[in-house]
Amino acid sequence: MEQYNFKNNVAIVTGGSRGIGRAVAERLGREGASVAISYASKSDLAAEVVNTIEKAGSKAVAIRADFCIIDEIKNFFGQVLEHFDKIDILVNNAGIRISKKVIDINEDDYNRLFDINVKGTFFACQQAAREMENGGRIINISSTITRTIVPEYSIYAASKAAVDQITRVLAKELGERRITVNAVAPGAIDTDLFREGRTAEQIRQQSRMPVFGRLGEVDDIAGVVAFLASDDARWITGQTIHANGGVS
Repeated sequence: MEQYNFKNNVAIVTGGSRGIGRAVAERLGREGASVAISYASKSDLAAEVVNTIEKAGSKAVAIRADFCIIDEIKNFFGQVLEHFDKIDILVNNAGIRISKKVIDINEDDYNRLFDINVKGTFFACQQAAREMENGGRIINISSTITRTIVPEYSIYAASKAAVDQITRVLAKELGERRITVNAVAPGAIDTDLFREGRTAEQIRQQSRMPVFGRLGEVDDIAGVVAFLASDDARWITGQTIHANGGVS
């Protein structure tokens, strides 16, 4: 259910062409925000998101960018400013997941995962700190995996723990400008990425972990992000909100 008014706000959603990022971009667009999404390769999916937002009456643009490369991050933000003149909301959603046993992880796995999940998030936050309007909102997508012990998720959990710590420190740094910095840590969310490589039994097991007996849905997370982006959340900063259906 929509309840916030983001009219006259400009929002960036990285990795906004599918999954949680798409749901967030479309939610903010339905509630009046002009939305810029980044995508890595799926231009057709990104165009669908733009079309959906524009049909809802808001402005939108999709820009290809590799958030592992600092110059591309800077260029992306520059293009957003050319389109919309300002930035009010940043949702750092772009990321990847690698699940392997410790003995099977190689250097390329490590570098790829930390480049997008940590480096990309950090330098997007840096650009936002430079360009964002006072009173803005930065929302980083973390993971509940940081406080559970799940085999084969060592480097993924480490990357998201880094995102949580970046969130806390930046909240202190940007507080004097009334910019809030928070993270949302989803549990298992029913997306194509989640189902990839999992058996039906594994999916059933994951579905039983939340107290509600189901997997999370992308709109469950989009609603939390919309709240944190709203003025109602103006007194919340430096927090990681575990939106996981009660998984402990």
